[in-house]
Amino acid sequence: MAEDKDLNIENEHSLPVESVLERLKTGLTGLSEEEAAKRLAQFGPNELKEKKKTSVLKLFFSQFNNFLIYILIAAMAVSMLLGEWLDSTVIFVVLVMNAVLGFIQEFKAEKSIQALKKLSGLKARVVRDNYVKEIPARELVPGDIILVDTGEKIPADARILSEINLQIQESALTGESMPVSKMVQAVELDTPLADRKNMLFSGTIVAAGHGKAVITKTGMSTQLGKIAGLIQEVEMEPTPLQKKLEILAKRLGWAIIFICVFVALTGILRGGEIFEMIIVGVSLAVAAIPESLPAVVTLSLAIGVQRMIKRHALIRRLPLVETLGCATVICTDKTGTLTSNEITVKKIYCNNKLIEVEGSGYSPAGEFLKDGKKIDRFPEELKLLLRIGALNNNAVLEGENLIGDPTEGALLVAARKAGLNDLELNNLYPRVGEIGFDSIRKMMTTIHSVNGEKIVYTKGAVEAVLEKCRYIREEGQIRELTEDDYENILEKNLELAGEALRVLAFAWRKLEKETKNPEEIEKDLIFAGLQAMIDPPRPEAIEAIKKCRDAGIKVIMITGDFLLTAQAIAKEIGLEGRALTGREIDAGIDLDKIVEDVSIYARVNPEHKIKIVEALKRKGHIVAMTGDGVNDAPALKKSDIGVAMGLTGTDVARESSGMVLTDDNFASIVNAIEEGRIIYDNIKKFVNYLLSCNAGEVLVLFVAMVIGFKDGGVIIAPLTAVQILWMNLITDGLPALALSLEPSEKNIMQRSPRKPDEKIISRNMSMNILATGILVCAGTLLLFHQGMKFSGVNEARTMAFTGMVFFEIVRLAMIRSQYKTAAFSNIYLILAVIISLVLQGIVVYVPALNKIFKTVPLGLHDWLWIAGTGIVLYIAGNIIATFIRKWTGEKD
Repeated sequence: MAEDKDLNIENEHSLPVESVLERLKTGLTGLSEEEAAKRLAQFGPNELKEKKKTSVLKLFFSQFNNFLIYILIAAMAVSMLLGEWLDSTVIFVVLVMNAVLGFIQEFKAEKSIQALKKLSGLKARVVRDNYVKEIPARELVPGDIILVDTGEKIPADARILSEINLQIQESALTGESMPVSKMVQAVELDTPLADRKNMLFSGTIVAAGHGKAVITKTGMSTQLGKIAGLIQEVEMEPTPLQKKLEILAKRLGWAIIFICVFVALTGILRGGEIFEMIIVGVSLAVAAIPESLPAVVTLSLAIGVQRMIKRHALIRRLPLVETLGCATVICTDKTGTLTSNEITVKKIYCNNKLIEVEGSGYSPAGEFLKDGKKIDRFPEELKLLLRIGALNNNAVLEGENLIGDPTEGALLVAARKAGLNDLELNNLYPRVGEIGFDSIRKMMTTIHSVNGEKIVYTKGAVEAVLEKCRYIREEGQIRELTEDDYENILEKNLELAGEALRVLAFAWRKLEKETKNPEEIEKDLIFAGLQAMIDPPRPEAIEAIKKCRDAGIKVIMITGDFLLTAQAIAKEIGLEGRALTGREIDAGIDLDKIVEDVSIYARVNPEHKIKIVEALKRKGHIVAMTGDGVNDAPALKKSDIGVAMGLTGTDVARESSGMVLTDDNFASIVNAIEEGRIIYDNIKKFVNYLLSCNAGEVLVLFVAMVIGFKDGGVIIAPLTAVQILWMNLITDGLPALALSLEPSEKNIMQRSPRKPDEKIISRNMSMNILATGILVCAGTLLLFHQGMKFSGVNEARTMAFTGMVFFEIVRLAMIRSQYKTAAFSNIYLILAVIISLVLQGIVVYVPALNKIFKTVPLGLHDWLWIAGTGIVLYIAGNIIATFIRKWTGEKD
């Protein structure tokens, strides 16, 4: 069907209602079912298109995407071609085990995210053929007339046609914490999204009132759809750990290929059999590649994931565990993340006095303080002010669960803190009349029956209510409102607004004669006082930000809320730095020059958030982005690690994140950072350990080829491929895995984040690995020489094989002494060492395994040689390590 381009309306917020209806070729009686069906075929269903998910097979085979794995696959293929089925089978098992471990963890994380999703079939009330009917929201089309009421989710973008006290909670889309009062009138063309008060946006919620609107955009054309499109355009970047391991793998890989070819050719040129020398080359490849490194890294990260789940953080991609450990900046949304998203009355002005109100959220716990002292006896004026707030109110508070406008919820809680129960008040003073809030009067009035009299209670904007007031009640007396009173109240309003508090005025009067005229009802009011409220910071967020500061991590607030509000919250939680608005970013300010100095961004949209994240990353920062709203999603995906809220967060935000906080607690991110730092420290320890072991194995084979050990005139290697695989997987792998469970250093959250470009293998570590490799090589070849001299090739190989296993445990002790780790602080490591030694004993002394591993039982004399050589290695290794550390000035 040809598309009717005339229905693609733009800038509908700047057009009068009549023009919008005309452009959309619709009217107040709605579309016909026939026309709606045509438009559904043209525009498609009103739903977001999901990017195709990674298949299970693709997720599994992605685990093989590693340069070292490629070399192992090549080694396996060569072994199969040469008929070495045992070697090739063992290599194959290693490859599959590593892939399965990585696959299981990432698959489980995806399933956990699916479990968090809220499955809901959204419905919409629509006018079709002049009848109101309920249809699935996915069937809505541009031009449909919809009806919306309190508590409903807006199904698509729409232009308001009529409204009564319509207020929309848009925090998920714009970051604005307060419900937005809507209107019908057109607004300026360049009005920012958050200020388009004549529009309804898909995914937002009706906080109060009801209205009628015409659908202008559906599906991917809505503001929500545009954000979904932005998310799909953003590509996931590899984490710092992935980048470093990839570089390490490629360098090791090319070095391995060179050494393997060199050794094989050297052996052939020195008279070795071609077949045997190729087998030696394969053995060397197996020796050089730390087979257990991918598995140990995967398991280490998986263990970190399990620990993080216990601390309320769900990791979706394993390598992101480590990335948190090097985060230098956390960009966080304000509403619901730093704040509770529960409006709270903080200050009250009555009797010409300012009163502070303690507590936060919808809990009725909290004291009233005057000059810092608790108020025990409440003046009548204060009780009256709180009573007006509770009765002039359409919200319902069930325990701490609010139904209705958060501002009205705050008024109910303030009254309850003073012992005034709104349910009892409504029974004592039943409502008999109401004049709803509208954007012109800027106030709401209710009429109540009090002891046979009718009393008017009014609340609203301070200036609007004051204009209706003629009297004021102070200290039990009612008197006329003077010019000085008027100026004092306005001055107090400005003072409270300057603290980013939202201020409402309250007034009352007796209704002397029956009337329904709002002008008559809302006149000659008696001013009762002011209540000032704010969305308060989470107490745990304040502590978490302090911990971030101690850990050298910069926290940046990014919000769609007003600048003044953002600055007030920032001050309360201890954020310092320059503030910037979205308009300033649009004006072309050079973010690269100032991004390091800015701690507060206000009135921003999703495109701004991505620009901020990109500017920070260009400065070399590792950026974590926290958030729960739809508006956070593109930046969550663009950042190095996106942290979404699991309970209140939107599905879009969770799908775009790398980590989900299951308790929505900002403090959990600090725990995750701590775990990330512990994991990275431990990764460095076992990389050091495994590469030291492999360096020794490579040097043993390389030097042996150069020396040319012979048996019956044929060049032989001190170690077989199966023996090397056994060491790399079992006697190296188990202790390396146990190293991933090492306890943290005491000052781990007092040190600055490591530099993003810091190498896993420092100069100090690389020199230690080389020095240890040389010592292990010397010790192993000494044992092999002794075996060849006094016994045969099998005993010589068994001594070299067992000696290397013992030397690797010696290396373990050396690494832990360099990190000053207590000897018995890791029970898992002790068990791993015991198991490794027991398994090695089985390989040496069980006849059935002697054939597979080409070993023979060792005598006491052999063990004394192994133990004595190990002691010498430990002493020499620690002396050399001390000299290297002093020379490089590095710790690890």
